[in-house]
Amino acid sequence: MARTRCARQAPANTARPLAFAGDFHAEPGCERHRSVRRGSAHEDELDAFLISAGLVSIAEIGDKTMLLAIMLAAAWRRPLPILLGILAATIANHAFAALAGTVLGHFMEGAWVRWVIGLAFLGFAVWALVPDRFDERPDTTEKTFSGVFWTTTAAFFVIEMGDKTQVATAVLAAQFQSLPLVVAGSTLGMMLVNGPAVLLGEAAARRLPLKWIRIAAAAGFAATGLWVLLAG
Repeated sequence: MARTRCARQAPANTARPLAFAGDFHAEPGCERHRSVRRGSAHEDELDAFLISAGLVSIAEIGDKTMLLAIMLAAAWRRPLPILLGILAATIANHAFAALAGTVLGHFMEGAWVRWVIGLAFLGFAVWALVPDRFDERPDTTEKTFSGVFWTTTAAFFVIEMGDKTQVATAVLAAQFQSLPLVVAGSTLGMMLVNGPAVLLGEAAARRLPLKWIRIAAAAGFAATGLWVLLAG
C-alpha cells in the first residue's frame, strides 16, 4: 500500500518562501511542522546597535577624546574637517577593536566566556567613574582643510587607542558577534557626543554635570555586565 504524502508538491513555477511566520499544517495523519523564525536574529542585531551606541555615547562624555575635540575646535574653529577627522578615526579605530573582539569571540568557548565578558563590563563601570585628563597637545599650527582633517584623524586615532570606549567596543563585538552593527553603533555614540562638543565648544561642555554623567555611564556598564552574567 502506498504511503500518504505529507505535503502537496508546489507547482514548478511557484516560488517557495524562505521562511514562514508561524506554523503550517500538513495532511491529516502527518506531523505538524514548525517554520523557521527570524525575529530573534533581528532583535539581536538591534540590541547590538542600540547597546553599542548607548554605552559608548554615555562613556564618551567627559572622556579625553571629547576634551581633544573641544581643544581642536577652539584652536582651529574649523568644525567640518574636525568632525570628518573624528569620524574617520573612530571608524578605523573601532573597526580594528571590533575585529579583534569578534576573532577572539570565535575562539573563546565555554561558560567561562560569559564570566569574562560580564566581569569586563563591571570593570568598565569602575573605570567610568574615574575622571579623564588630557595633557597632550597636538600641533595646531596647520590651518588648511586637509591639514586639519589629517591632524585630527591621527591625533584622535592615537588617543583613542586603549581608551575605555575602544575596549568596550571590542568586548561588545565579542558579545554580539556582529562587527558592522557594533562599529556602526559605537561610531554613532562617539559622534553624538563629539559633534556637539566641536560645535558648541568648551563653554557648553563646562556646564555638563560630568559627575552624574560618569555615574550614569558606570550604571550602564554595570547593568550590561549583570545582564550578560545572569541572562547568559
